[in-house]
Amino acid sequence: MVIIDETSAVDGIDPVCDALGICRSSYFRWKRPKMYGPRLRRPPPPRALVPEETKAVLDVLHEDRFADLAPAAVYATLLDENRYLCSERTMYRILAAHDEVRERRAQLIRSHYVAPELLATGPNQLWSWDITKLKGPATWTCFHLYVIIDVFSRYVVGWMVAPRESATLAERLIRETCERHGISRDQLTIHADRGTSMRSKLVAELLADLGVTKTHSRPHVSNDNPYSEAGFKTLKYRPDFPARFGSLEDARAHCVDFFAWYNTEHYHSGIGLQTPERVHYGLAQAVVDERAAVLAAARTLPLPKRFVRGVQHRLRCPPRSGSTSQRLPCHRGPQRQAGRAPP
Repeated sequence: MVIIDETSAVDGIDPVCDALGICRSSYFRWKRPKMYGPRLRRPPPPRALVPEETKAVLDVLHEDRFADLAPAAVYATLLDENRYLCSERTMYRILAAHDEVRERRAQLIRSHYVAPELLATGPNQLWSWDITKLKGPATWTCFHLYVIIDVFSRYVVGWMVAPRESATLAERLIRETCERHGISRDQLTIHADRGTSMRSKLVAELLADLGVTKTHSRPHVSNDNPYSEAGFKTLKYRPDFPARFGSLEDARAHCVDFFAWYNTEHYHSGIGLQTPERVHYGLAQAVVDERAAVLAAARTLPLPKRFVRGVQHRLRCPPRSGSTSQRLPCHRGPQRQAGRAPP
């Protein structure tokens, strides 16, 4: 830089910078006096939690009953108990400041594309069913869990644990579930992946007799049956899920407790932190109103300016009917059913 300063009066700044391979902006930045002093620490915003409030939130998050719950579920639980400490995002910030939030799964980000979809605007319009394996007492032994879930409400309408995968067992489960929920003709669509039991002639004939439309996932895709797979992940990531089941009776007993918890106690993020039972039976709006009252009361506490954006959108829930709907990727092509000609 000193050479440029000494020779620029004769040769000019541009030729000297080009000869030395130095950018002109670097030279002028070097000549400019230092304009900035030491960086000052940013003062805390006026709406920030005070240390006592932060400690209270952290103590609640450390409670035994919240040890295995996400902040979203903790937030919803506290609202149902008529308590409001802070927003869900503030809980994440407090946990991150104490190094208690980290990703535990290796995730692959895929490019976005528009996929054909099925829409459900109410319960008992679109079901999704699948089969997963539960490890048995010895190596290479397993039991098969059949689960039917309502896509709109995430309510598990039917399930069964069997020693083997069979189209006959699947046909019996679907028939009994439709009878139990009073499914009429041309009311329901059942979605599944392309497993052998799902594409079996026995199941296709049953659905044709019941007047139920069947759809399958698109071939060669990973998100073939997302709602069923998400339910299986919730089952297998629970802290009390065993590495192996000692017998078929043990597997059934575990599933009885799990699905009772899943339907009535699990705060599902896909339905506005409601339980599937509330959404399935039209009780969610009353809970939304009660939570709104809790937040409205919280706005009268000190520092009401914390609510910059008003009531948070998580209070909304899928209505019984209307524009809000649950979407499910599917195969767009015609689905041939036994006893029916393709469209």
